[in-house]
Amino acid sequence: MTVKAARPCIVWFRDDLRLSDHPALHFAASRGVPVIGVYILDEESRSLRPPQWRPLGGAACWWLAQSLRSLQADLTARGSCLVLRKGAAAQVLAGLAHDIGAETVAWNDIAMTPHRTVANDVVRALDDIGIPSRIFAGDLLVDPAKLRNKDGRGLRVFTPFWKRVLSIGELPEPLAAPTKLPSAPAVASDDLASWQLEPRHPDWAGGLRETWFPGEASAKTLLSDFLDGRVAGYANGRDRPDRDATSRLSPHLRFGEISPRQVWHAARFAAAEQPGAAGDIEKFLSELGWREFCRHLLYDVPDLAVRNLQSSFDAFPWRRDRKALEAWQRGLTGYPIVDAGMRELWHTGAMHNRVRMVVASFLVKHLLLDWRDGEAWFWDTLVDADAGSNPANWQWVAGSGADAAPYFRVFNPILQGEKFDPNGDYVRRWVPELTHLDGALIHQPWTATPLELAGAGIILGATYPHPIVAHKAGRERALAAYAKIRTG
Repeated sequence: MTVKAARPCIVWFRDDLRLSDHPALHFAASRGVPVIGVYILDEESRSLRPPQWRPLGGAACWWLAQSLRSLQADLTARGSCLVLRKGAAAQVLAGLAHDIGAETVAWNDIAMTPHRTVANDVVRALDDIGIPSRIFAGDLLVDPAKLRNKDGRGLRVFTPFWKRVLSIGELPEPLAAPTKLPSAPAVASDDLASWQLEPRHPDWAGGLRETWFPGEASAKTLLSDFLDGRVAGYANGRDRPDRDATSRLSPHLRFGEISPRQVWHAARFAAAEQPGAAGDIEKFLSELGWREFCRHLLYDVPDLAVRNLQSSFDAFPWRRDRKALEAWQRGLTGYPIVDAGMRELWHTGAMHNRVRMVVASFLVKHLLLDWRDGEAWFWDTLVDADAGSNPANWQWVAGSGADAAPYFRVFNPILQGEKFDPNGDYVRRWVPELTHLDGALIHQPWTATPLELAGAGIILGATYPHPIVAHKAGRERALAAYAKIRTG
């Protein structure tokens, strides 16, 4: 007698490139049928059009390639596979499900408008061929639809938002990764190299390879190492770019190599084990909460990357200055802390969070350049470029966003450098032409005497630029511009 083979279950991976705490994979593994993982590079679905969606930036594409290789290896080690396909998700998934006779297609929800629209298209395409869909919550701590004010709108101020999240109570425990999956039939897959996610000519990703190890295993190690050590002192140390005091988890969270729920529970456990670090861990969790806040904003405002949350900013007198923008992008503004941050970004695909605020403030306030120009540059160069956090943080700095910084807060890049990089170690690492300048001068080299500059091998205007704008003049110009929209 011939035994009919079990129909496989397809798991559609998106921004959740992990095996642990993956509800859709957990469901598929519990079925006892072959499991086939699928990742689709979808740049064709009609809902995937600006301004609500845009293709990944260059640094994020590099990360995605590494993360997919890691996920492929993890699934293969458990007896399954990861099929790579390119095209419109609804057509690809329905076609694949039909061809292999899939029992079900399962995936985790992503609470962003374009992602949900594409998912709805997938549901309809599968319904048309009689294959059921199963959708699970998985990318946030709380579904944005469940966190509304009395008017039915999402919260726009962080503190009450985070209090509401905390009041919900303990989150469900993360799901364990399956140790073994029933073997899946061979299915044709694209060659990852054919997607050309990684740069070749020129290959500018050397600094990224030196800095990062994408994948679920690395994410878990980073979280464990951070909570076992560096979290002590995090509340204050997180502002010091000259120290290794942060978790470095943001790109892993961005690609779902670790879930917010896993971070939450690990941090709660660490706080119970280390009472002396409880305050630092609460601060760390509030940063996770800020990520959540930004994603909830995006849920309500899908075009967050192009539209001012505060409409009064639609009349803001932004300047158009290509040379100034390029000087900022290249780290040649003449302000060492700003230039160090921009060069760190170019080399590593990341930037310390305190420095992100400083360089963003410098662009929109000292230079009066549109926050959207800075956001677009970060989108292309950050490995952790997130559709919620990136525009929400830029709007926060500009003053046009939710819970925004006061308009009169213009970060002084000199004082910021002196306070948070007091010995100049961060600047020396990323602006080596200032290496030999005394610590008291390194954040304002233009105040050094000719003898001091000569001794440090610096020629202002040649080996290192003069400030692109004087701090006092830049601040006064910014305040005048902000005053126009406040009174106009």
